Amino acid sequence: MPKATFKTIDSIDMAGKRVLVRVDLNVPMKNGQVTDATRIERAAPTLSELAAKGAKVIVLSHFGRPDGKRVPEMSLRPLVEPLAKALGKPVGFAEDCIGPLAEDAVRNMKAGDVLLLENLRFHKEEEKNDPAFVDKLSLVGDIYVNDAFSAAHRAHASTEGLAHRLPAVAGRLMQGELEALDKALGNPKRPVAAIVGGAKVSTKLDLLGNLVGKVDKLIIGGGMANTFLHAQGIQIGKSLAEKDLAPTALEILKKAQAAKCKVLLPVDAVVAGEFKAGAASTTVDATACPNDQMILDVGPKSVAIYKEELGQCATLVWNGPLGAFELKPFDAGTVALAQEAARLTGAGKLLSVAGGGDTVAALAAAGVEEKFSYVSTAGGAFLEWMEGKTLPGVAALIRAA
Repeated sequence: MPKATFKTIDSIDMAGKRVLVRVDLNVPMKNGQVTDATRIERAAPTLSELAAKGAKVIVLSHFGRPDGKRVPEMSLRPLVEPLAKALGKPVGFAEDCIGPLAEDAVRNMKAGDVLLLENLRFHKEEEKNDPAFVDKLSLVGDIYVNDAFSAAHRAHASTEGLAHRLPAVAGRLMQGELEALDKALGNPKRPVAAIVGGAKVSTKLDLLGNLVGKVDKLIIGGGMANTFLHAQGIQIGKSLAEKDLAPTALEILKKAQAAKCKVLLPVDAVVAGEFKAGAASTTVDATACPNDQMILDVGPKSVAIYKEELGQCATLVWNGPLGAFELKPFDAGTVALAQEAARLTGAGKLLSVAGGGDTVAALAAAGVEEKFSYVSTAGGAFLEWMEGKTLPGVAALIRAA
């Protein structure tokens, strides 16, 4: 979607205004401590910019699944300190996100202050997008900024409802994500390649079905490649595969052929007798997996072909690893191709966009997470966007424009 279709924080004077900013602070915690602050760090630039512009910055987020109850271990209070550290300034806290506690805390704010409201999901009405709850949230704000792309696939009060009540714009993280995604699949430079990996075809049927009509080359890896090999009558030993989905796999290949999308499956594979790190392995032709072995990675011939294909492309979208990357040495295929994509990106030859939990972890393991054009931390929302689905949070911003 072209960036002209939504407004950004450049379009409104924020000085002195109460600005409700929906971010995603649903970070991993252990014993009350944040174990990975990536989402906090990604939320910081928008919050800092708004504070610098003299806004009263009111931060909204969910955390975990408290199901509409006050669950003390799901309070956002422990996030005040890490958020203050990321912003380099104090952050206030309100014990609720609506009602007198929130209203009093907001009333005491000065221009440039930052206030974190308590977990939205302590109210069951948040996930129901309840109009009365949206009204209560909107009472403490003059402007709504959505900076939570990772929650944009949910039609909740704070991700969708508020955009109908207050002037609504995209924050910098949302803006960056939408612009990157537009360049990757909306209006991309061609040829476009997609790499889709991971264990199961069943979780990525919609994705594969959408991509074959949009990309020029589709590289299928991971456990799902085994299902496609099996569907073509190739013996895959005791490899992970969803054999009941063979007809679906053939249907996807047929659809790709009709759309002139070139599908690349492994031509060789690294096989082992057991699924564990350091298992004794050999490289065989993709058609020659022994009965007592399983395919755990793509082989070097496949990687060489994929590299050559990427070299002919202008745009890459990547979701899912090519092999069992969490077990060495079965990360080799994913690492080699990730490093090549990073090299082509650095040379200005490739726009590379990647997303999904496993993908981000695989790119980080390959040491190239910072070297892609854009890496999305928005698991479910990124996948639904790749599937061609409408994201309610984004649709609401576009309507508001």
